[in-house]
Amino acid sequence: MNAPAQPIAATALSRQAASFLSRFEGLRGRLVGPAFVREQAAEILRQGGLPGPREEAWHFTNLRPLADVVFHEPLTPVADCARLMALVPAIEGPRLVFVDGRFRDDLSIVPEGIAVRVGTPSYGALARPASERLVALNCMLAEDGATIEVPDGRDAGTLMLVSLGSDTEGRPVAFHPRHSVKLGAGASLTLIEVAVGEGVYLHNPVIEAVVAQDATLVHLRLQDEAAGAFHLSTVYADIAARGTYDSFALTLGARLARMEVHARLGGAGAAAHLNAAQLLGGSQHADFTTVVSHDAPNCASRQTVKNVLTGHSRGVFQGRIEVARIAQKTDGYQMNQALLLSPDAEIDSKPQLEIYADDVKCSHGATVGELDADQLFYLRSRGIADPEARSMLVRAFLAEALDPIAHEPTRLAMEQAIEGWWQRHPA
Repeated sequence: MNAPAQPIAATALSRQAASFLSRFEGLRGRLVGPAFVREQAAEILRQGGLPGPREEAWHFTNLRPLADVVFHEPLTPVADCARLMALVPAIEGPRLVFVDGRFRDDLSIVPEGIAVRVGTPSYGALARPASERLVALNCMLAEDGATIEVPDGRDAGTLMLVSLGSDTEGRPVAFHPRHSVKLGAGASLTLIEVAVGEGVYLHNPVIEAVVAQDATLVHLRLQDEAAGAFHLSTVYADIAARGTYDSFALTLGARLARMEVHARLGGAGAAAHLNAAQLLGGSQHADFTTVVSHDAPNCASRQTVKNVLTGHSRGVFQGRIEVARIAQKTDGYQMNQALLLSPDAEIDSKPQLEIYADDVKCSHGATVGELDADQLFYLRSRGIADPEARSMLVRAFLAEALDPIAHEPTRLAMEQAIEGWWQRHPA
């Protein structure tokens, strides 16, 4: 009896995985860094391929569109970056700029007072390629990245980490930067991550962040990739006693996007804030997936994710809070709110709690709705036109998400980016 044929999506993803493996074979002699890590990652992909929707963690997000694109190695260098740099918010201060995953010294302003190394991908101990196969893909093909180290007690101010994507001459490329951020005891840093570009490309970054005791890392992310791009990012954060990882991610761009965050609260009194907003239109698909592991007592985590969906777009939120037996006095909170501006838009929400301690305070919730008809009527009765009234209500819905951003230039840049998105996708 003949074996049943594989589903079309699985077959296509297998071909794409084989293509990435073939590229690895061609680059093997040129890639720097620990060869055994790359070989292990390649074996993981050979055995498991790219993740598919039959897997629980990928049930709502199908990478099938990725399989339809033939990706190439980035050209070195992309000569004309002026148009790409014009897409980057004008935030003053030091910046590290990567074009198609490769560091560009001529576009960067390297900060002083902290250690920064570029040119070699940084492999730390936090990533789990065996369970996250897009991380395995990154481990296998990473060619560049930044290692940022802030010494004990130093307030390092702000630093922009900029990714510019391109498809020079209509040639889609795939790049997999690998970054590392380490804060010493009592240190602080505001990392502003911006991803923009033009054309069709795959941006698959991995960031490992280590926050020492009493340190604070503020991680602000603006994902406004090109309309035809794919953005698949993974962040690992390990937070020591009384340390804080405070993050906010704004998703506006890309045809298909997934931001995955794994935060571990490893010391007593540690805190993690994983907040986000997703604004999607047309046929965009965006997924915000988080795993927060409470592995010490008296720790707190907060997650508030807001979604505004128009057209045939689809948003996904998957958030899991894991509380170990030792993690007494845990305080964990999740909330996912969605505003559907079209009858064809869709939101999938999957909050999860896994609790082994008995003295905890954990909660989660989700709301899905349309614009309030009474509020619309009130505004229109005051002479405000319907499009403007709808716009005002959406902005009010999003304002709460942006309020916690203390860095004024970044908050302004995100407000401007939202305004640009709104002009492209009016309700």
